[in-house]
Amino acid sequence: MTAKILVIDDEESMCDFMQIMLSKEGYSVETVNSPLAAISQIKQNDYDLVIADLNMPEMDGLEVLEEVKKFKKDQDLIVMTAYASVDTAIEAMKRGAVDYITKPFKVDEIKLAIEKSLSRRKLQQENISLKQQLQEGNSFDKFLGTSATIVNLKKLASRIADSDSTVLLRGESGTGKEVIARAIHHHSPRRNGPFVSINCAAIPENLLESELFGYKKGAFTGAIKDKEGLFSTAEGGTFLLDEVGNTSMAFQAKLLRVIEEKKLTPVGGTKELELDIRLIAATNADLEEEVKQGRFRADLFYRLNVIPLHIPPLRERKEDIKLLVVHFINKFYSKINLEPKDISESAMAALTNYSWPGNVRELENTIERAVLLSKGSELLPEDFPEKLTAVEPRSVVTAEDPVNPTLESIEKAYIHYVMSQTGGKKSKAARILGIDTSTLYRKLERYDLNDSGKIKTPKKMGKN
Repeated sequence: MTAKILVIDDEESMCDFMQIMLSKEGYSVETVNSPLAAISQIKQNDYDLVIADLNMPEMDGLEVLEEVKKFKKDQDLIVMTAYASVDTAIEAMKRGAVDYITKPFKVDEIKLAIEKSLSRRKLQQENISLKQQLQEGNSFDKFLGTSATIVNLKKLASRIADSDSTVLLRGESGTGKEVIARAIHHHSPRRNGPFVSINCAAIPENLLESELFGYKKGAFTGAIKDKEGLFSTAEGGTFLLDEVGNTSMAFQAKLLRVIEEKKLTPVGGTKELELDIRLIAATNADLEEEVKQGRFRADLFYRLNVIPLHIPPLRERKEDIKLLVVHFINKFYSKINLEPKDISESAMAALTNYSWPGNVRELENTIERAVLLSKGSELLPEDFPEKLTAVEPRSVVTAEDPVNPTLESIEKAYIHYVMSQTGGKKSKAARILGIDTSTLYRKLERYDLNDSGKIKTPKKMGKN
């Protein structure tokens, strides 16, 4: 796009020279002899750059600059003058000029000044655009849903964003806990600080502390130099501690101290480091039950549960499924530069009636697969996995199951079902469940399920 430049100079010859020279450089150039007329022109038009002479009869270039900045603060302006002095140069820059050129000047000098100004302006506009995209991408609007539960969730999350209180996001895997966490961060006073997240279930227990707290050289074998912990990299921003329920009691004690004292000590270190972060924790576990079973510290739970936010599973907000389906269809067809296809009523009905154990993450993956495999003019039921149209088998039920099952028994039932559907393939099952493979191994052992998901010893259910 051609840059638009306005030249203000009371000398007709200078205006003519600038008009010819800059036009040859490919710029769109307008000239005006009267500063007052120029100000009126700037009010009515947008210019990428204004070049004004300093010494003019009606008002000088500095006065023009000051007046323009009153109604267009971001207007770039270069001042040029035959009366060079350090004082006027400093004054021009103080009032917002982007550069200062002395007459007589070489053509290359004015060209370079213009190029620098336009490059700077382009970079500023790109940065503004990127920031806007980032804000939009992390806004609560990205968490799609018009159901009452989602509307209320976003309202509550928006209200607590301005505070610095600890938030506990609760919900099944794939429900969008990180989306909400990022939105809270980008609507908070910490929005210009970093957003750092870690999945506790994806990191071996013996490495979790050193990853989060950092370590000093020589703290253990392989520690050949100091390393900053992830907590410290989030200084001034927000830290999302995902799957906090998958941590040991020893780590929980250290995490509690960090929350209470806002300080941490790197592994192998002796000096405490101040910590300024907002903590958001997330879990798909029933932490109250974990506390009862002695697997999670009660004092840490109460520290984390200051502002609890529950993210409902997709099966509890089926009215949002159509909106999500259309969104993902548009998203994936846009990726391959094709016009989005419609989806048949029967396919939409199948998607709506399915229970979505993997929640929104599973729905997104399912739509992506259908988009890539579909050959017809619209998305049909046969473009989707058979499990969406097949009748799901009954959940695992034992004589010991209560009439009102616990979250633990429901989780066991889902794992059993997914493992049986995948033929015992753990990596595939983990993807559908939205958890790490190592986490799946631990849950299979905890619920005494074998590799195919069948129950080995129901009486041991819930024990370590």
